[in-house]
Amino acid sequence: MNFLKKFSPRSFDWVLLTAAFLLVAIGLAAIYSVDLSHGVNLTDFKKQLLASGLGVTVLIVASVTQYTWFRSYAKVLYGGCLALLALVLIFGTTIRGTRGWFTVPGFSFQPVELAKIGLIMMLGYIVYHFGRRFDRPLFFFGTGIITLVIIGLIMLQPDLGSSVIIGLIWFGIMLLVGVRARYVAGFVIVAVVGGLLAWFFLLQPYQKERVLTFVYPERDALGAGYNSTQAIIAVGAGKFFGRGLGFGSQSQLRFLPEAQTDFIFSVIGEELGFAGVSLLLILYGLLLWRLLFIVRNAKDDFVSVTVSGIAILFFSQLVVNVGANLGLLPITGVTLPFVSYGGSSLMVNLFLIGVAEAMVVKKY
Repeated sequence: MNFLKKFSPRSFDWVLLTAAFLLVAIGLAAIYSVDLSHGVNLTDFKKQLLASGLGVTVLIVASVTQYTWFRSYAKVLYGGCLALLALVLIFGTTIRGTRGWFTVPGFSFQPVELAKIGLIMMLGYIVYHFGRRFDRPLFFFGTGIITLVIIGLIMLQPDLGSSVIIGLIWFGIMLLVGVRARYVAGFVIVAVVGGLLAWFFLLQPYQKERVLTFVYPERDALGAGYNSTQAIIAVGAGKFFGRGLGFGSQSQLRFLPEAQTDFIFSVIGEELGFAGVSLLLILYGLLLWRLLFIVRNAKDDFVSVTVSGIAILFFSQLVVNVGANLGLLPITGVTLPFVSYGGSSLMVNLFLIGVAEAMVVKKY
């Protein structure tokens, strides 16, 4: 009976769950549409459908787990993530210039997705145990160091997009807890210097080309700027109601590269139009609103920071992905949460929804 009580309307945020599931459904529909252009096997769609089922399983497990368990094992999870990020540099598979996947026949996994969980929970653990002395240099620079370790390992792959998201999670949490303004200014200076060092010593030529093409889009419209150009064309071609699922010329005729991952938003824009995009953004709005509602009613600082970190993660990925699809931001390979193809990303996102559900104030 106690297990069933956890799923009662008074103790489970069904709006949050429904928004997440509808986003997954839209993603599956878009991936199915893209897969039609690849043949009759629908390989990507089947893999994503399997990942959805596994994701729902881990969501349920996480949602019925006492949130104090996550707090108790935050350091273990963080340490495990560092180990996986180090091991993938040695034993990982290189895909599209990034050595960031563990691959076995028929399955691949990105440890950077787990690193997002590890960082969020580790920051929540530190805030919980720090006694709200967020004005102390030890707090700011200590959390900065544990974040930079993750970013450093990710940049060795190299994966610029994930590094940016990890940095935004930390920075967003620092702003929320109210660190001193001079620390924030110092961080901005360090970030600029770090960006310059990364430009000269870490970024691959294709990553530099993405940034240069964003700044000067006219320099290579048929080369480095091709992806961004095709994405913008796809979004504009959808008009209000779209061309229909499976009838988008940009995705079906393969003008749009990486349509099932980086540019899934453009596929939705072309095939479902402004109406489909609006529904997508409304669902994200509902999801973020419910996460902020959990934060507002949090029992302790660990819950508040952890769920805030989850909200920052989803919001950051949403802004970076949509901005890249609309030509407003450089293309960094950041996927659209719950929607883009990628089993490890989808399962981690659904797990985080389960973690948030475990932290809902129970009203049995």
